[in-house]
Amino acid sequence: MIYFDNAATTLQKPDCVIHAVTHALTVFGNPGRGVHNPALFASRAVYEARSALAQLLHAENPSRIAFTANATQSLNIAIKGILHPGDHVITTALEHNSVLRPLYELEALGVELTVLPADNRGRVCYEDFAAAIRDNTRAIVCTHGSNLTGNLLDIGFLGALAKAHGLLFVVDAAQTAGVFPIDVQEMGIDILCFTGHKGLLGPQGTGGLYVREGVVVRPLLTGGSGVQSHSKTHPAQMPTALEAGTLNAHGLAGLNAGVRYLLETGIDTIREKEQALMRAFLDGAGQIPGITLYGDFSQKNRCPIVSLNVRDYDSSQVSDVLFSEFGIATRPGAHCAPLMHDALGTGERGAVRFSFSHYNTLEEINTAISALREIAREE
Repeated sequence: MIYFDNAATTLQKPDCVIHAVTHALTVFGNPGRGVHNPALFASRAVYEARSALAQLLHAENPSRIAFTANATQSLNIAIKGILHPGDHVITTALEHNSVLRPLYELEALGVELTVLPADNRGRVCYEDFAAAIRDNTRAIVCTHGSNLTGNLLDIGFLGALAKAHGLLFVVDAAQTAGVFPIDVQEMGIDILCFTGHKGLLGPQGTGGLYVREGVVVRPLLTGGSGVQSHSKTHPAQMPTALEAGTLNAHGLAGLNAGVRYLLETGIDTIREKEQALMRAFLDGAGQIPGITLYGDFSQKNRCPIVSLNVRDYDSSQVSDVLFSEFGIATRPGAHCAPLMHDALGTGERGAVRFSFSHYNTLEEINTAISALREIAREE
């Protein structure tokens, strides 16, 4: 099988990730719930994962990293934890439903919502952000990189704009954490939400959020914390404030290994290969009659994602043929990004998404191009 669905989850993990998880399963107790060795082993692994992520994201200190099960949970915590009825929030048509649906829920409860449009190449107009700011605007919430087109937003620009207007800046880094350099302090990011199973090369069931010092997020869940057990209220200090219940320490051991692999190998080195594979695929697929590509490919830096359609075929049909006849795994459909599909004009049939990893090869790229050429051939 050729796996080109890395934007959904990275299938191939470094050996160190696999070894870390299997080892953890044999020795870990419950982190923060005891002083015996199994509990301490787990607690140390969780702290090491915080430290690695703080280093990767340039956080002030490891305590600013709170762990969750995935980016969806992180975004729900962030969005529902900072907005109140009467607040105004700005987002974009590029967003995943993990951003849109929590915002729609809050809109029904009295939060005012502005969704900035995208053009037919999936691009936003940056002037729209400043024009949308009102007296009651509380936050800008947006993706760093589109999971459908691979287009990047200028996070540094938006962070500076938010700071200039006294707004909170929340970033969905599901597609970019571990792929692009992120400096949360330099970029003016107040809350960064990430998942562990994509660019960070960790297991599913891991994720988290960075919260800037001084920013208070209401917890989505309260309960067991391992500390202050006699208090009627959940602990307010980070990261415990956002980590009710037992953490996935086994998964976080794997996430720690994945992040440290990135730090040692260098995300620039990894991204350079992924970008080369993506460009080779673009060069080949773009020359096939009947292929329509979606996104802004003039961007030098973009996520290693290419979405396309073949003639007038439904995207699910194409994806099925790619897998059943050529052994190529892709993602068809709406990709949980309905507003982006509306902007691209693909709302009804969706698109076939190819997303690449540094574990892919040029031979696999050429095989996929040949398969698309065969599918697109007119009978």
